[in-house]
Amino acid sequence: MKIDRIIPEPGQESVWDYPRPPRLEDSSQHIQVVFNGVVIAETHRAKRVLETSHPPVYYIPPEDIQQDYLTRTSRSTYCEWKGQAAYYTIAVGDQKAENVAWFYPNPTPDFESIKNYVAFYPSRMEACYVDGERVQAQSGDFYGGWITNNIVGPFKGTSGTWGW
Repeated sequence: MKIDRIIPEPGQESVWDYPRPPRLEDSSQHIQVVFNGVVIAETHRAKRVLETSHPPVYYIPPEDIQQDYLTRTSRSTYCEWKGQAAYYTIAVGDQKAENVAWFYPNPTPDFESIKNYVAFYPSRMEACYVDGERVQAQSGDFYGGWITNNIVGPFKGTSGTWGW
C-alpha cells in the first residue's frame, strides 16, 4: 500500500520518520489536560512515545496529575512494545468518562521509565494542550495520539488505515 507522506516543513516532524519499534523520549514541553473545567494534569516532565504513522502520545508523571479525579478500572490491554496497560476513569463534578487514561504498572524493560506515567485520550478530554496549542485528537477509538501544528501525517486511525 502506498502512503502519500506529507513532507514536513522546517520546524515540523513527520510521523513517517518515527521508528518502529517506537522510541521513548523526554519532553520539556508544557503539557496540560483539562476535563470539566479542571486542569487534571500539568507538567514539563512528560515523556513522548513516537511510533511510525502515529502522532506522539504523551505520558505524564503521576505526581503531576490530580489523582483524586482518577479511579482505576478493570480494563486491561496489551501493547507488544510496552506490555500490559491498566486504565483509569475520570470524574470531575457531574461529568465522568470511563477508561480514558492508561498507564503501564509493569512495562517492558525498554519502557521502564514510563512506569505508572499516565496517557490521556485527547478525544475524551475537554482539551489537551502542548505549549499552549490545543491538540487535535488522533482518529479512532484505539489511538491516543496528540496532533499539533508541528506534526504531519497522514496519521493512522482513520477509516482504511488499520493495516498500515
